[in-house]
Amino acid sequence: MGIDRRRRASLALTLNFLALFLAVSALTTSYWCEGMRKVVKPFCTGPVTSKQAFCIMFNSSNINDSRVVQYIWETGEDKYLMRKFHTGIWFSCEQNINMSGEKCRSFIYVAPANERGVLWLCIVAECLYILLLATGGILMSLEVCHIGNVIDGLKLNAFAAIFTVLSGLLGMVAHMMFTTAFQLTVSLGPENWKPQTWDYSWSYILAWSSFTACMASSVTTINRYTKTILEFKHKRRNIEKTLKIKQKLLELDSPEQVWDMYISSVPSTAEELLDLSTNGRKLSNASIFLDLNDLPDPQGEEYC
Repeated sequence: MGIDRRRRASLALTLNFLALFLAVSALTTSYWCEGMRKVVKPFCTGPVTSKQAFCIMFNSSNINDSRVVQYIWETGEDKYLMRKFHTGIWFSCEQNINMSGEKCRSFIYVAPANERGVLWLCIVAECLYILLLATGGILMSLEVCHIGNVIDGLKLNAFAAIFTVLSGLLGMVAHMMFTTAFQLTVSLGPENWKPQTWDYSWSYILAWSSFTACMASSVTTINRYTKTILEFKHKRRNIEKTLKIKQKLLELDSPEQVWDMYISSVPSTAEELLDLSTNGRKLSNASIFLDLNDLPDPQGEEYC
């Protein structure tokens, strides 16, 4: 039983550390969501003799001269450029116009003003999620390394389960708040940020994988605590039954109790003795042997 408890404790601790690693990785990266933005190509600068992929070419190099008629050759979708972007809790980054490098800005200031409070709550909840998860992992480590009273180990186990469950609930709320804030930013955010297409990315998957590992760790910890309590209760019942049986045997070993049982087992008449023999009841080695002289004398009417 002790080896089984230690295996379950090691499993819960491993899941806790896995959830902590995934949560920190998700929080420190900016790939919760990624997609494409459709932007208008800028005018090419300097002498350009051929068509460019990242800018619009025109027929004159003097773009500020209003007397010169400017001709551009891009029409329709050729005037637009698709730029990749990715967003996390902290930053939103977008490709530069020449498709080399990125330009990042704080996602809090990209979101609408009425949604910034939700984002701040999301950040606080994510930090508390990691803090409570780390606290639960420390308590689990102390329980695994604990050698001593089993009751103290159960107390550590109970507190570890409470902290892990609370951290899982906070993590779930934080992830849902970010999802809501991002979708509202896509709908109501600034025009120079709104994406053409977007989807959830690997940091978002890491965040929810961390939540899954956290809840698995908490369920394992609670199951271990409950199973240990039930095992102790079962052992207690068995000990109580054993003590009751021993107490009864001790009571039966007293001379008065044995004499009472001896007297109550002696047949009062010969008829009862014959009934015992005809009913097939076998007398043990502790049976009572009666002397024929002790039997009561028959009455005179019985011989008539």
